[in-house]
Amino acid sequence: MTVTVDILKPAPWPRKVFSGVQPTGALHIGNYLGAVKRWVELQEAGEDVTYCIVDLHSMTLPPEPETLRHNTLQMTATLLACGIDPARATLFLQSAVPQHAELSWILGCLTTMARLTHLPQYKEKSANMKEIPLGLYLYPVLQAADIMLYKATHVPVGEDQIQQLQLAQSLARAFNNKYGRTFPFCETLVNDGSRLKSLRDPAKKMSKSDPDPKSCIMLIDSPDTVLEKVKKSVTDFKSEVTFNPEERPGVSNLITIHSLVSGKSTDEICREAEGKNTGQYKLMVAEALIEHLRPIRERMVRYTQDVGFLASVIEEGSERARATAEQTIDEVKEKIGVDCFNVKRLRTNVRHENK
Repeated sequence: MTVTVDILKPAPWPRKVFSGVQPTGALHIGNYLGAVKRWVELQEAGEDVTYCIVDLHSMTLPPEPETLRHNTLQMTATLLACGIDPARATLFLQSAVPQHAELSWILGCLTTMARLTHLPQYKEKSANMKEIPLGLYLYPVLQAADIMLYKATHVPVGEDQIQQLQLAQSLARAFNNKYGRTFPFCETLVNDGSRLKSLRDPAKKMSKSDPDPKSCIMLIDSPDTVLEKVKKSVTDFKSEVTFNPEERPGVSNLITIHSLVSGKSTDEICREAEGKNTGQYKLMVAEALIEHLRPIRERMVRYTQDVGFLASVIEEGSERARATAEQTIDEVKEKIGVDCFNVKRLRTNVRHENK
């Protein structure tokens, strides 16, 4: 049998998954169920995964130095406690890989101010600011550089983040058109858990910046705190347990949380809750959450007590990330023509001239 190969068709890009998280302190269950739990699933599925603690992104509103250091260590401990395995995933610190900033500058020269100004995230965050930091404006370009530096083909995102990824897709296309095939077109992996709503106002997304501390459940919350927050969650005046996000957002939010931590479908949960009122059902949700979060919280406590171990994990992961980043940035520099004083290239040219 003869196999024909289209030599003009470029080889497909190897599948690579990239995502990042800001070191903003403890995670709530929306962050965990909407992102980190999915990261672990991709790792367990044998995917080529790279996960970044994006501390440079957290500087758009300059933090206190000690706070940033503490949050970075806490985030490292949290990711490990949730199941990220440094032996199977590259886990690293953004600021430890200088090529992120370098590629961000190069990509910034390929986009326009008009394009950045119209991005939803910029418009939303700058709406109430008198003086807008340049970092907030350039945030999406650095985000694109994060993805493209590792030639990621897939990026796990929430439904509300899809538009942010479009800039990375646009910049990859623009660079390839101008300088030749260099970056893959990254695709989204939408996370179901990203739709979790506030426990106190199910019309809003769950957020730890909410002034009401009972609006979200933190991974570090004690079992008693979890129980109290679930019991105080806003539902409605109907007693039966049914899943209808449009008409019954509060109860449906609890069912979604229950489904994500138990692995059961919403239909299965509703069948199990037949005959129970919403007050009784809240106790079922709280029990499922407490048992799911218990081992995570215990591991977090253990990891945060071993700063040396956390530092070694980040150091080793950052070293692996730098090796990949250096290859990409060298390729980019060669294609755009800023490598003319590359020592290796000069030596090679000299040898050819002397022959």
